[in-house]
Amino acid sequence: MSITATELKENLSKYLMLAATEDIYITRNGKVVARLTSPYQDRVSIAKSLAGIIPADITAEEAREERLASK
Repeated sequence: MSITATELKENLSKYLMLAATEDIYITRNGKVVARLTSPYQDRVSIAKSLAGIIPADITAEEAREERLASK
């Protein structure tokens, strides 16, 4: 979503709530000057991308040992 700096100032609370679910790009004079985003969004997307990588029949400790052994 892209909004102007003036729109952000007028409706800050609305955009703070929206930033939890999507990035908001703030523009001034037609150019993007900032991005409002959730600090947890990157962690969530990384965690979702890792889901299913470790097989169900292996423990976290076994996966850790295997990872360390491959270095």
